[in-house]
Amino acid sequence: MNISVIGTGAAGQFLAAALSQAGHTVVVGTREPEQTLARTEGSVTGAGPFKEWHADHPEIPVVTLAEAGAHGDLVVNATAGTASVEALRAVGSLDGKIIMDVANPLDYSRGFPPFLSVCNTDSLAEQLQREFPAARVVKALNTVNHVLMVDPQRLPAPHNAFIAGEDAAAKAEVAGLLRQFGWPEEDIIDLGGLVAARALEMFLLLWVDLMQATGTWDFNIRIVRGGQSAP
Repeated sequence: MNISVIGTGAAGQFLAAALSQAGHTVVVGTREPEQTLARTEGSVTGAGPFKEWHADHPEIPVVTLAEAGAHGDLVVNATAGTASVEALRAVGSLDGKIIMDVANPLDYSRGFPPFLSVCNTDSLAEQLQREFPAARVVKALNTVNHVLMVDPQRLPAPHNAFIAGEDAAAKAEVAGLLRQFGWPEEDIIDLGGLVAARALEMFLLLWVDLMQATGTWDFNIRIVRGGQSAP
C-alpha cells in the first residue's frame, strides 16, 4: 500500500519505519523537507534527531505535504493534534483516502501537564472528518506511546488497542496494519463510530496521571471481561 506519514516526531518516525519494514511504500510529509532533514535536535518525546533517523532509513523519502498527499492511499496523521487540521489542509485532496489518526489534541500552552484543546462533545478525529468529509477517518493507537504503537509485544502481558470510525472497510485496513505491527486480532477492540474518539482522546488525561504515578510511559491497559452481559 502507498502510505504517507504526516509528522516527523517520535510517532511519525516509528510508524514510518515500521510501515516500511512491513513492505509498504512509505513517504514522510513535512512543510520544509530540507529544514527537516537538517534538524539535529531530538524530540521531547524521546526520539533522536530526525537527521539521524533518516540516515538510518534512507529508503523512506521526505517530501512536501502536497507530494505526500499525492502519494498516499492511506495518510497517517502523526502531527501535534492542535496543528493537525492545518497540516492536513496542506496535504491537498483527501477524498476517498483513509486518514489513520494517531494524534491527540494536547495543548501545552499552560505548561505540563497539558489539557485537551477539544473534548467532551467533540474530538480531533471528528474535526478531521468534518474538515475532510470525503475522507475516511479512523482513530487508532493514540492511547499508547510511540514505541508500543509498533512493538506491542514488548510488554509482558496482553493489552489492548482501540479503533473507531464510520467506514467499516477503512477500519479493516487499519486493523490490518495493527496486526502487521504485532497486535493480535483479539486484542484490537472496535469501539464503533467516530464519536468514540472523544473517550479515546480524553483517556490521555488519565494516561498522563498514570505516567507520573508509575514513573514510566511504557505501559498500557487490558480490558478484563466478566461473564455478565451489558444491559
